[in-house]
Amino acid sequence: MKNLLRIVFAGALCLPFAPLAAAPVFANPLVQQRADPQVVLHSDGYYYYTATVPEYDRIELRRAKSLDELGKAEAKVIWRKHDKGIMGGNIWAPEIHHIDGKWYIYFSAGTAENNWAIRLYVLENGSVNPLEGTWTERGQLKTAWESFTLDATTFAHKGQRYLVWTQRSAEPEIHGTNIYIARMDTPTSIAGPQVMLSRPEYAWEKVKVMVNEAPAVLVKNGKVFITFSASATDENYAMGLLTAPADADLMSAASWTKSAEPVFKTSEANGQFGPGHNYFTTTPDGKHDILIYHARNYREIKGDALNDPNRHTRAQLIKWRKDGTPDFGEPVADSMPKKAK
Repeated sequence: MKNLLRIVFAGALCLPFAPLAAAPVFANPLVQQRADPQVVLHSDGYYYYTATVPEYDRIELRRAKSLDELGKAEAKVIWRKHDKGIMGGNIWAPEIHHIDGKWYIYFSAGTAENNWAIRLYVLENGSVNPLEGTWTERGQLKTAWESFTLDATTFAHKGQRYLVWTQRSAEPEIHGTNIYIARMDTPTSIAGPQVMLSRPEYAWEKVKVMVNEAPAVLVKNGKVFITFSASATDENYAMGLLTAPADADLMSAASWTKSAEPVFKTSEANGQFGPGHNYFTTTPDGKHDILIYHARNYREIKGDALNDPNRHTRAQLIKWRKDGTPDFGEPVADSMPKKAK
């Protein structure tokens, strides 16, 4: 009888179970010399990708069926900065969003006469494929006051669309750049008040400069998460996290809890410096959440960090804790050869 049980048990171990699908590993960096990356997985099965180019003079779009193919995909220039006036300097941080059957690109731009007179602007395209058709300038996305304004993102939650962005306060006693939220009434405008969700408070948010910027939104596990980036754009750049219950009033600052420590930062062991300005996407089957971000693979920078072109786009999986919060871990080591500085 014992021998029979051994045979039955051994046979059970040999039953042909389907193997578990391996978690994807990405060929990092995905795209070299592209900072402030954003990727959208659309219903047509393509990943649409845009980012800041080192020359700060244009907006590019790419698409591919996998994240690893983005680096080889055609980079189509869909818009260039103006020679004069508004939208003429420092073209930064474009994001592409599909809203009510049209494509929109939100981006930050200075003027031809003053690179640092940064404001938010919007492009619109009604084509099915945003690499085709015409991109129309929809002008400035106005906020409650005029000041240094950048890094807009948008998301819909419980039937309401929101804008989240970075701006200098109108109050002179509040220094640095801060994260704001407002309801949107159209894809090109906000309605009602704007509310500050985060300002530089902790030491890690104020290294060399007082900066909270680059918000990105992820809704999961009954919570709304907003990541943001802080400090100078060198090895000190790091990500923070704001969290609110999904059923809370997102327009109330009291609904949000802020991480006291960075949730994603430089990893000397893995050769990744200044990770940040992230976005979120998933695998094509939706089973794995993915963090898209930029980082450099060296610490020492000659001159102004903003003039260094080697912030590369990277991707890695997000792990989830038992309490439903994200565990970003640390930036993984590059799997592709380094590009010469």
